[in-house]
Amino acid sequence: MTRFLSAKPDARLLPLPWSTPLANWPTDRLVALPRGISRHVVRFIKVGSDVYAAKEVIEHLAIHEYRLLTDLKRLGTPSVEPIGVVTGRVDSSGEALDPILITRHLQFSLPYRSLFHTGVRQDTVMRLLDALVVLLVQLHLVGFLWGDVSLSNVLFLRDADAFAAYLVDAETGELHDRLTDGQREHDLQIARTNMFGEFLDLEEGDMLDSSLDPLNLVTTIETRYRQLWSELTGAEEYAGSDISQVESRVRRLNALGFDVAELDIETSPDGSTLRIQPKVVDAGHHQRRLMRLTGLDVEENQARRLLNDLDTFRARKGLQHVDEAVVAHMWLTECFEPVVAEIPPELNRKRELAQFFHEVLDYRWYQSQREHREVSHIEAAKGYVRDVLAKLPDEAMSIESVVPVAGENVSDQAVHKMVNPYDPSLGYVEDEEEEPPYDPWEDAEANEDTGPEVLDMAALRARSKSKR
Repeated sequence: MTRFLSAKPDARLLPLPWSTPLANWPTDRLVALPRGISRHVVRFIKVGSDVYAAKEVIEHLAIHEYRLLTDLKRLGTPSVEPIGVVTGRVDSSGEALDPILITRHLQFSLPYRSLFHTGVRQDTVMRLLDALVVLLVQLHLVGFLWGDVSLSNVLFLRDADAFAAYLVDAETGELHDRLTDGQREHDLQIARTNMFGEFLDLEEGDMLDSSLDPLNLVTTIETRYRQLWSELTGAEEYAGSDISQVESRVRRLNALGFDVAELDIETSPDGSTLRIQPKVVDAGHHQRRLMRLTGLDVEENQARRLLNDLDTFRARKGLQHVDEAVVAHMWLTECFEPVVAEIPPELNRKRELAQFFHEVLDYRWYQSQREHREVSHIEAAKGYVRDVLAKLPDEAMSIESVVPVAGENVSDQAVHKMVNPYDPSLGYVEDEEEEPPYDPWEDAEANEDTGPEVLDMAALRARSKSKR
């Protein structure tokens, strides 16, 4: 008898054909969406207006992953939302089938192979690596030992001029009160091994820029991880007892997108030195401020950009002495809402709303420079929809986000047809006679920036010194 384990049951899932192996589900129940390499059968199923990811996996792993993802969401980490586990499945002949883990599809997200398929610039690759590093640090801060760090186990969302990374696969994870240095090093070694293989695979498929070396890329990940971890958790000593150093440290952490919940501050017996060490840090500094002021739930760098526009609005209107919450409401109704209302219904799958607003701000700046005047938000939104948005591929529930369609800007070589659009891991028609792609590292297991560079510690320190 089929059973459902779920904290948020969706009755519409009950009549689905659970007695059929997931690989054989009828296509009218499925959605063709991009996804990464997986050692399990994975399909996207559509129920009404909702899309869920379904993964066949043995029972104890399915339940373990469901509960881990539930804990991670409770802790506020970037991870997919668990919906439930379907157990007790049997086929028409009475043979037992593996349970299915169900998670909610992350709208507008893309797996790394989709981003690399049509080619990405070197700086874009570095932004992807930064997003992965930030995700790994966030997970380690809450005591999560990943155990299978790889690009394949991550989804990327556009986050202003950067990317945000979300954990997809927690099958091998463990949650602890606190990770030891050895456990963190273990995850780093796994990341180095897995991602070296993934970059080699991209290089072999001519999807990696020739200027990028796989070994240098994994070394960069390791270096940036250590820099960010040190900045967030390391102790610093200063000569004298200048308490302004405390504020300086907090500002740097805020600029990185983290709030400080607790600081350990020590002064030497003679007062000649001051030692500062963050004890508890939480990601999402700008997200929380924007949510508190406007109710908008967006990614961290998007929040930073929207807050910058809110501050500019406040200065332009001369509202410095008006309560910040009142100004935020005015900005929301006079700027943000009218701009996103310019998106035609037929184009609403191109960009998430906060990302659209960010890109309109960029368009507005360049248009103002070209025309030597201040272009309004609404005028910029109309121009962006006309000149840019209409030509972009869909990024919400669309196979076109993986497979470019023929057009005046796409070469013939770039147009491919998938062997199975519901299982992107099988590759493309021209590769039918080759072995389906697999992950050898898992096989044994059956424009101008509007804020500081995410991991540019030197720039943050220099800026901090200049303000003192």
